[in-house]
Amino acid sequence: MSESDVTRNGVEGARHGREAVTGAHAGRRRRRRRGQRGERPVVPEAHFSSYYGRPVLKAPPWKALDIAGYLFLGGLAGASSLLAAGGQVTGRPGLARVAKLGAAGAITVSLGALVHDLGRPARFVNMLRVVKPTSPMNLGSWLLAGYAPLTVAAAAADVTGRLRGPGAGATAASAVLGPAVATYTAVLLSDTAVPSWHEGYRELPFVFAGSGAAAAAGLALVCAPPAQTGPARRMAVLGAVAELGAFRLMKRRMGLVAEPFEQGRPHRLLRGAELLTTAGAALAACAEAVGRAGVGRHLGRRVPAAVAGAALLTGSAALRFGVFHAGVASAQDPAYTVVPQRERLRARSG
Repeated sequence: MSESDVTRNGVEGARHGREAVTGAHAGRRRRRRRGQRGERPVVPEAHFSSYYGRPVLKAPPWKALDIAGYLFLGGLAGASSLLAAGGQVTGRPGLARVAKLGAAGAITVSLGALVHDLGRPARFVNMLRVVKPTSPMNLGSWLLAGYAPLTVAAAAADVTGRLRGPGAGATAASAVLGPAVATYTAVLLSDTAVPSWHEGYRELPFVFAGSGAAAAAGLALVCAPPAQTGPARRMAVLGAVAELGAFRLMKRRMGLVAEPFEQGRPHRLLRGAELLTTAGAALAACAEAVGRAGVGRHLGRRVPAAVAGAALLTGSAALRFGVFHAGVASAQDPAYTVVPQRERLRARSG
């Protein structure tokens, strides 16, 4: 660019008609200098934008219902397998059966949602052609391929009453894989370049683990006999504490990139998830106290347990949808990509 071009455009590097359009939430405003009245800032306010106003990152093309549902159902399935094994070991057949059926049903629908988003079943099968330890998606595909048949075998053996020995083995094996199934999706999201997912890599697995535990406990409270739901009530409280505590810690550590969690639809979903999970866990704890006191042997314990379970299930689903939509929003605003990169470069150079 010649010197005359610079003078004509006013700013070096600017070209007529090619200014990038800034995003609605792009950047942070600089603090205005304080001084005499009417003083104008010398340096213009900084705005973060991209070439021709396009986002720096391409937003995930995934369908919300498919992928957020896949995240929720995977957590429900993995935690239900743990609850099924606990019910089987402690002599609670009603609880064990509900958890086994819940795990098998949830993982089957979860796989269906994943395949539907992929478009063709062959795309999922193709991920099993190799083993790539550095790819969370590849390892997750192998994990699901091994876990899903185990849950179906465990549920079938329980319902039919046949092959109890292999069924017990399938229940134990699915319980071993259950924690990985409940949390690997958090690793998968954190492995992307989406800012609000990537920056939460430390705490997001714990958030998903707690959310899955709350969902599995909620299903058991709704469907299992009240007299056998003691482990589910305790799991509900522990899961809620882990989910809410880890999520708050994650947002506090993430700084600017946590903003999408506090805006628009993600904020409404996550706020609803917090309220529902807290209320469900509190009601489950109260139902546990009532059960220990021997008050209300059936109906008086059944109704609060069902309400608590429904709240926990809904809260867990709302959290997954909120996290999904927050990630998509963060990818659409250049500020959430540019600012953390500059801060990391500044920290390394300083």
